[in-house]
Amino acid sequence: MEPVIRLLPDHVANQIAAGEVVQRPASVVKELLENSVDAGAGHITLVLRDAGRTLVQVTDDGRGMGPDDARLCFERHATSKIRTADDLQTLRTKGFRGEALASIAAVAQVELRTRPADAELGTRVAMEGGRVRAQEPVAMAAGTTVLVRNLFYNIPARRQFLKSDAVELKHALEEFQRVALAHPGIGFQVRHNEQDLFHMPAGTPDTAPGAALRQRVVHLLGRRYDERLVPVEEATGHLSVTGFIGKPEFARRTRGEQYFFVNRRFIRSSYLEHAVRAAYDELVPRDHHPAWFLFLELDPGQIDINIHPTKTEIKFRDDRSVYAVVHAALRRALGRFNIAPSLDFEPEPAIMTAFAGMPSVPTVAPVVKAPDWRPQDLGLRPDPSGWQQLFDLRSDQPAAPTPLDGGTQAVLPQVFPMGDDDGDHGPRPVFLVKGGYIVSPLRNGLVVVDRRRALERIGYERTLKRLEQGSGPSQAELFPRNIELAPQDFALVSGLLPELRALGLDLEVFGGRTVTVRGLPTESMNDDPAELLDTLIAQLHDERATLKTERHAAIARSMARSLAARSQEAPSPEHLRDLIDRLFACEMPYWTPGGKPTLITFGHDELAERFERG
Repeated sequence: MEPVIRLLPDHVANQIAAGEVVQRPASVVKELLENSVDAGAGHITLVLRDAGRTLVQVTDDGRGMGPDDARLCFERHATSKIRTADDLQTLRTKGFRGEALASIAAVAQVELRTRPADAELGTRVAMEGGRVRAQEPVAMAAGTTVLVRNLFYNIPARRQFLKSDAVELKHALEEFQRVALAHPGIGFQVRHNEQDLFHMPAGTPDTAPGAALRQRVVHLLGRRYDERLVPVEEATGHLSVTGFIGKPEFARRTRGEQYFFVNRRFIRSSYLEHAVRAAYDELVPRDHHPAWFLFLELDPGQIDINIHPTKTEIKFRDDRSVYAVVHAALRRALGRFNIAPSLDFEPEPAIMTAFAGMPSVPTVAPVVKAPDWRPQDLGLRPDPSGWQQLFDLRSDQPAAPTPLDGGTQAVLPQVFPMGDDDGDHGPRPVFLVKGGYIVSPLRNGLVVVDRRRALERIGYERTLKRLEQGSGPSQAELFPRNIELAPQDFALVSGLLPELRALGLDLEVFGGRTVTVRGLPTESMNDDPAELLDTLIAQLHDERATLKTERHAAIARSMARSLAARSQEAPSPEHLRDLIDRLFACEMPYWTPGGKPTLITFGHDELAERFERG
């Protein structure tokens, strides 16, 4: 029988292994920056071209390597961090598996230049597809430079799956931010396509505790964050929690400013996230996300980081104690700074007993029970024609059935008489109840409209038409505003300038990471330009649509949500009636762009049944 099992060639095995480590240019950025940190660098420069797909270059002033190490570092599982399995229990470095450079070299054209401080000449090693193409002496400054060109050049299928430059740059800058936040004592410089995005000095050791981190957050995210931060500082004998959290009033509807670091390593943890959210309980709405930049320091033997190739997921040996200390530290910080006056300012018992008989802490996030009653299915694509009949309260004729997808029929229930917009009965009654719900009679029941979702649907269809037409009304600002953006925000906005101008948002690039707002959409003429742009950018980041056919829809959804969230229209009866009319004039009035219902109806028969009239 012919053997069916064969050993893969080395270059194929290396490409497969690289898939676990190198998924996009951001993966290369992460690995190279962490190598520079482990090398003891005091200043690191990151250069990107075409969001990293053409070039990722990292230069540092760290220790450097000799000729033998320069060649050996490209071998799989070649590492200077561990020698025995026991070393895994005491790790404090970023990398340790020896996979990064080997994986990158398998799928790109890589050049390494490195020199130790005590050597006269450095070493240049050129790799292509995992094979050595050259090794020679080179004159250079002490430190290391790694150039990664043409990522996935030898795997065209993988290269085709990369997203647009704006999306890839966003991911690369997110990885950079995580490293920069974790090490405020290191200076960083970032350039993209010959444009400076960051130039951050190293924090000095003699500054006040937390000052270097606060300065780093401000450098990364903008000066406005200086007033939004609340310091956190708590320590037990086994665990310390330091950093900053955001004030509740600055919580946003979208994620993006939530950072956990354990022993200076960025991690993701839904368990710790629950501890933070529990500390903010009743301070922020459930659909909002406060910012946090939290650093946990504990014995490396108490955690396991060797459970995922990217090392962003870890296990705590005593996760309940960690949960309790994080939760108590944040509650105390919020109380100490009079953000939640009802909180106890003294150390909580959880702090004192966290590592000695800690009471039970939930191991999973609580599940919100859905209501027993659910609104009737209104159909996915109802015919909007004849919608006025819904409010024709004088007619004694039954409503015409509304055709739905799949051939089913939705028949409106029996009417009860109410007024209409004529001289005999007066205006159609409308009521705004707590929670932003509009209640109005139908010709055979009641309709309850979610005001915010209705504004979202109306704004979405209006915005989509403007994008298709390529122009929209704009109200010029009397005094144009210059707004400094975070680098990933600037990259996003600069790539969407034509579409944003079509919406009536008149923007120009002023220089650096600053844009000038010269005009706003007419429906937002009373809004603060900075707040409107901040809300819109948050919504745009939350969109993941990348296909050209989805681009306009994604922008329209983002604009509609931001305008609906910021609507300041006075809820007068006239406005509420007009809002209902505009909603039913939409092509798809029953659903938001995200597929959530905008309204529910109660028929006469259903009301009678719920009141048990028999």
